[in-house]
Amino acid sequence: MASWTASAFGLVIAYLLGSTPTGYLAGKLLRGIDIREHGSRSTGATNVLRTLGKWPALAVVVIDVLKGVAAILVARWVCPWLATQLSSTPPTVPDPQAWLAWTVCLAGIAALLGHGRSIWLNFTGGKSAATGLGVLLAMSWPVGLGAAATFGIVLASTRIVSLSSILAALTSIVLVCAFEHPLPYRSLVIAGGLYVIVRHRANIGRLVAGTEPRLGRSSPDTKAEVQV
Repeated sequence: MASWTASAFGLVIAYLLGSTPTGYLAGKLLRGIDIREHGSRSTGATNVLRTLGKWPALAVVVIDVLKGVAAILVARWVCPWLATQLSSTPPTVPDPQAWLAWTVCLAGIAALLGHGRSIWLNFTGGKSAATGLGVLLAMSWPVGLGAAATFGIVLASTRIVSLSSILAALTSIVLVCAFEHPLPYRSLVIAGGLYVIVRHRANIGRLVAGTEPRLGRSSPDTKAEVQV
């Protein structure tokens, strides 16, 4: 029972970490504005870049990545400690390693959902790419670095954030299947990667139509911006 209570605690913390509305807070703290009323009306780093500037946007990306890292660290380190503290005897689960792996997996998903469906923004939010990268880096740094490298290369060559995020998500799925990882970790990366791609479905339509805006250029339709 203590193990499941600790897992539930970890999932709640992971969701709350993910749901921290970094872009929204940047607008409020730096200019006293609701960033959802400016530019693309999104809380993502791209809209922060165009509304507040490059340094606030960089800060938003870094913090969003750290949210994903923190969610995994809570699941990996705090949950086992809490399970021990809640029980007078050693926590009884059939397979402690499997329990921990699934707890980490679910915490990663909770962080992604928190970023995309923030409780502080009426269950709206960004598209979880940066937070997903943080989850990957904390869970499996080779997969995270591979996804980050893909994002950077595609962004440098196309200057399209949405395409970079989608291809980075696909890269993470390929890498986690190519290397040896526990089933829960593979499940997390596949589910998380597909979640990020689905969140970009509107961007995919614009990519196919050739109307997706490039970084540094304004779009005829302000709602055609992307969220990270």
